[in-house]
Amino acid sequence: MTRLIHSYWLGAGLLCIASISPAASPTTLPAIAAIPRQDRNSQIAHEQLLAKAGQGGIDVYFEGDSITRRWGASDQQYADFLANWKENFYGWNAANFGWGGDTIQNILWRLQNGELDGVNPKLIVLLAGTNNIGNRIPQDGDERNVQELAAGIKATLEVMRTKAPDAVIILIGIIPRNDGPAGKTSVKTIDKINAQIAQLADGKKVRYLNINDKLANKDGTLYEGMTVDGLHLSVKGYQVWADALKPILTKILGPPAKTDHAPPPTGDPSAQPRR
Repeated sequence: MTRLIHSYWLGAGLLCIASISPAASPTTLPAIAAIPRQDRNSQIAHEQLLAKAGQGGIDVYFEGDSITRRWGASDQQYADFLANWKENFYGWNAANFGWGGDTIQNILWRLQNGELDGVNPKLIVLLAGTNNIGNRIPQDGDERNVQELAAGIKATLEVMRTKAPDAVIILIGIIPRNDGPAGKTSVKTIDKINAQIAQLADGKKVRYLNINDKLANKDGTLYEGMTVDGLHLSVKGYQVWADALKPILTKILGPPAKTDHAPPPTGDPSAQPRR
């Protein structure tokens, strides 16, 4: 049996809707463990995200690491990112649950330990795995990273489907990073990982969205102005992501409302003034 992938242009991104037969599922993947962060700052951040989840009013749930987090965070240094977030998502009740430095194992742990409990979003956006790749990928690729990360994404999707069975999940392909010692890291590994995780989409409850052709050229070099440091997106880069997401949100949720009921953004606990 074969796997059919249908691609549609939506705004600035390519939405690949994969119809997967059982025989065409990804290669047998290794077991993956959920791992908590041990530093106190991350533990406090987890407590804050638990409190945010408990406030309700969330229809669109963003999950990931610092690339996701910076977009909707209250930190003063990211004020222009938050303004862009509000400009694009206000009225859709979107809340950001990204946390900087997280690997897919850390994100999996946070989801298993309450951050999605009782939220019942209508749509989840997941971009994760960049920290697993690192910035020193050998030019011939890293097969261990490919398999480990695919397994982690699969486990994360399973938790999301269990805790939010009615939600549509938009799985974002891992974007290129250009912060390595030699500039950009190997696009071969990122392409292999994205090919693996694309197979996890069923075209209905889990949909795969790859925006890399709008962010970088074919060899993985990010276009000018898309990043602030070779890793994290700029406002211009976030706008590319938003332009790809908004047609999907509109189709699933309808146009944004004039009011928004999502809880307020959270920030880095270590950057918040002590009382």
